[in-house]
Parts: sequence; structure tokens; C-alpha cells
Amino acid sequence: MTIPPATQCETAHVDVLVVGAGLSGIGAACHLQTDAPGATWAVVEAREASGGTWDLFRYPGVRSDSDMYTLGYVFQPWTRKESIASGDSILAYVRETAKAHGVADRIEYHRKVIGADWSSEKACWTVHVVDTQTGGRSTRTCGVLYLCSGYYRYDEGYTPDWPGRDGYHGQLIHPQHWPDDLDLTDKHVVVVGSGATAVTLVPALAKTAHRVTMLQRSPSYVMPFPADDPVAGLLRRLLPEDRAYRAIRWKNVKTSTAIYGLSRKYPARVKALLRSLAVKRLPEGFDVDRHFTPAYQPWDQRMCLVPDGDFFHALMDGKADVVTDHVEGWTEKGLLLRSGTELEADVVVTATGLNLLPLGGIALTVDGEQVRLPERIAYKGMMLDGVPNLFFALGYTNASWTLKVDLVSAFLARLVRHLREQGLAVATPRRPVDMGTTTPFIEMSSGYFERSRAELMRQGDRAPWRLEQHYKRDSVLFQDVLADPALELRPATARVLA
Repeated sequence: MTIPPATQCETAHVDVLVVGAGLSGIGAACHLQTDAPGATWAVVEAREASGGTWDLFRYPGVRSDSDMYTLGYVFQPWTRKESIASGDSILAYVRETAKAHGVADRIEYHRKVIGADWSSEKACWTVHVVDTQTGGRSTRTCGVLYLCSGYYRYDEGYTPDWPGRDGYHGQLIHPQHWPDDLDLTDKHVVVVGSGATAVTLVPALAKTAHRVTMLQRSPSYVMPFPADDPVAGLLRRLLPEDRAYRAIRWKNVKTSTAIYGLSRKYPARVKALLRSLAVKRLPEGFDVDRHFTPAYQPWDQRMCLVPDGDFFHALMDGKADVVTDHVEGWTEKGLLLRSGTELEADVVVTATGLNLLPLGGIALTVDGEQVRLPERIAYKGMMLDGVPNLFFALGYTNASWTLKVDLVSAFLARLVRHLREQGLAVATPRRPVDMGTTTPFIEMSSGYFERSRAELMRQGDRAPWRLEQHYKRDSVLFQDVLADPALELRPATARVLA
């Protein structure tokens, strides 16, 4: 990608430039504020508001698919009673955290980063920024660039290109762009998909729509989960708030880690357990094997949590149903299925996934050479081999997003402080010459990962080039900034010979 010349240099140099003011970016700024005193930093956000995902997604029922004691920040206790929280509650929590830590007033909005060039001679990044209101281009410089923009496109979701779309006379909606004025009274709604978004939408839409049908090509694992954690409630009554939060957080970390571990070690047993939980919550005679027994093993894809089993309640009440079939194309009234059935719908919601945009689609160069992600190996799941002073925030796929991102942000803040104290300026992961077989950075088989596999960085065969997706072990791996020979630290005046 060729970056057009900037018309101006926007602001002064900062030690760390954080890209994105969502859950990850605000957490990063808070860590820098606390753990790297004296370091200068800035946060730029392409949109007009903070909150990232939790400001963007407005579809009915939008909520977390991880418990809030682990999706919340390690340094900012989640004080509300619900464990699985609504999108509005999460957005309020993120913004309250930003305000409490002096971050809210330092976010620069309508600033979209489109490229960044590293200079070894200057030991800094030159970052190319577009003003999304005026289209004006500018540059700014930073010592460390921290990309907290997630991994999917904000401007569009993924909708399959089924034939005959122009002939459909109903309304087509993607959850990523939910209309504010949509009235579903007396409407038949078809939700296409079987992931977390679909199982969230179905019970929410069933409250107002005449009927809701979830159309899935194949089932997902659906696990009921208490919306309000009774153990958490007890601990909060018995312990001071900060101690209770730490205890609940570790309880939930260990629980989710155990469930994941059992799923990988004893998949048949976990599969049978999840099936039995579904049977107990579904109408008698419901075809559980067809509609709730996936072909893949537990945690090959992310598991769908349903607070207090609300998805099952919608099916039991007769307000919703499930159809498992493939879409052949559109008709005037709805969708034609492979079985030959026409599924009529006034509204079709394509909860069919996301389009990935690795590292925000930012074009990167190092000393004039383009950084090609598929050729790079991730270091601790947060940096790229051979790319100096570049960090990225990508959370766990088998646990709470924030557990991993908190580790990265805390590591970054400690590293920045160490570099300042030691008169150093550059941190570069160096891939070992004996690196063995590499594997995809994200190994889950979800459709949006499969579609973008070739665009992502890789991971190695051992630490620190491979993470175990295990928070306790990763916590140890992220502690030491200094003793890892794979991370080269040098002063700004040292020239790179490799």
C-alpha cells in the first residue's frame, strides 16, 4: 500500500501511541498512566466515540460472552451484580474507567491510522493519520506503536453472497449495522447463524416479533450460564470489594481454564454433558442431535454462553424455533433451502460473522521494507519477529479477551519504564534460527478465522513464540521484561546490522 504524502505534522512526538479507544485501548492508557510514570502517550480513535465494539454493536440483547469479572480490567473492579452483562453496561463501565483514570479527555477522535513506517536510524515510528471528518492527512511520531484496534472490520460485517438477493422483498440486516427504528411487531424474523450473536438475538427478538427462526448450517455448542453468579454474590457480601473482586476473578479464571482443559482432554464427555444440558431445557421430542450436536469437538470454536438459559426459554415458549439446513438462494418471500423448503421471512438477519482486518489494516514498513504478516511469527502473541517497538492487543479465543490484553498492556508499560530508566529505546523480537514448524496464529475453526487464515501472522512451536491459551502460565511468561534473549533491547544510537 502506498501512503499519500501528509499535508501536515499533527502533534509532538510521544513515547507510546495507542491506536483505538475501545476496551483494549483504554486499558492500555490506564496501564501506561499508572505503570510508566513520566512516559508520554496519546490515544487516537477513528470513530467519533470511545468504547469500540461496545459502542458499535447496537443489536437487541447485545451482551458479553465472557463473565465480567474477567472481561473487566484487573485494576478496575466490576461492581454490578450481573456476571454476564448487557452491552450498555459494558460501555458505561469502559467509559467510567477512562474517566476515573484521566484517560477520557485525552482521546483524539476521528483519527484513523492508515500506515506506519519504522526508522532504525531515528528509532521511531512515523504514523500516517487521516481525519475521518475532513479527509485531511497528517503524520505524527512515536517511540512505540500499540495497536488496540481488534481484528475485525468496523465498516462492514460478513454476509454470504447467496444468489437472487435483489429478488427478496423483505428487509435484510446485519447485526453490525442495526437500524434504530426497526419495528418487529407481527413480523416473522429469520436469524441466519448459530454463533454467539445469533443465540443472543433470538430470545431478544422473540420478545416483540411474531416468530423468530434461527437458521443454521450446522449447530454450535450452547451452554447455559447463570447471569448473576451466586458465589460472586456471597464473596462480595463477605469480603471488602477489592479482595472480593480478586477472589471472584481467580475463581472464574480457574473455572474457565478447567472447562477448556476438560474439553480438549475429554471431548466426548464434555460433548455428552452439553447435550444433556440441552435436552433438559428443550421441549420433549426436540431433535437435539440435529440442532444442538455439532460435528466439531468442544472448543474447536468458541462456545456460546446463554445467561440463565434464555435461548432455551424462547424455544420452550414456542416464540422461536431452529432450522438446520443450507441456504441455496433468495426468493421473493425469504430463503430457499437445500432441502427444497422455502423459509419465509419479513426480516432476515445475517448473524453470519465478521470480516477480519488484522492489525486494523494498517500498512507497516521497517526501514522501507513492507511488513507482510503471514511471513512473521508472533512473539508472546503481542509483537512480530523483526519488527521493533510494535505491539498489538489480541485477546484470548478460549477465555475472556481482557485477561490476555491486560497482560500485554502491563508488560508494555513495564518495558517502556525499563527502557527509559536504562537509556534504551528499541525492543525487537528476534526469531531463533532453529524455529520448527509454525502454525496459524488462531487455530480455531470458526468461519471468520478460516476465511482470513492466509492474512494472519503465524505462531511457533514453543514459548515465547507460542502461547498455551492458559492465563496462569501466560502470567508467568509475561512477568520478566529483561531475561528473555528472544527480545533484543538496544539504545537508539545502536545500528541494526541484521
